[in-house]
Amino acid sequence: MCRAQNGPVRHDDEIDTPRGPARIRLDPPSVAGGTVLVLGHGAGGDVDAPDLVAVRDAVCGAGAGVALVTQPYRVAGRRAPAPAGHLDEAWAVVLAELRRRLPEAGRWVVGGRSSGARVACRTADVVGAAGVVALAFPLHPPGRPERSRAGELGTGLPTLVVNGDRDPFGVPDAGPGIEVVVRPGERHDLRRDPAGTAEVVRGWLAARGWLP
Repeated sequence: MCRAQNGPVRHDDEIDTPRGPARIRLDPPSVAGGTVLVLGHGAGGDVDAPDLVAVRDAVCGAGAGVALVTQPYRVAGRRAPAPAGHLDEAWAVVLAELRRRLPEAGRWVVGGRSSGARVACRTADVVGAAGVVALAFPLHPPGRPERSRAGELGTGLPTLVVNGDRDPFGVPDAGPGIEVVVRPGERHDLRRDPAGTAEVVRGWLAARGWLP
């Protein structure tokens, strides 16, 4: 758990958006001016996915803040994802509210797993992110490499992609500003070694001086 100077400070709350309430699980950074990493879930999943939990614990343990965001359609109990525009709209509202609640935060990094990574990429510029962490980025639908989503990774911001080498959704290529780490033996759920995935993310943030 992230800790501020006066002890544990995790907050679970809901934020109203035009698409219904989103849920946040917020651990503020341990120091003023610290980085906050905001992560979204996969299309039919939730923020308790092993890779998201491991990343939260590792980043919090290093003193940064983490916010796990549940999209409104999942809060409402639906598994089928909302349209991309609705996801992006709700995400942007949540980021704006988080900034209001944590005015002392120094830097915002956005990301998520699978669908959540796509949302973070599409909105990174709009929400004023410093960088992107994309876990299990779904490069294309399984068996449909011609339907590439690689263009969504071209945010112009430092971007970390962590994918398994057995991911049926494919593995993106590295490019300018885009670092790709391929985890051996992992599939799309990145369940085999969540702690190893978390260490990749923590190391990437630390290498940029984004951890206390």
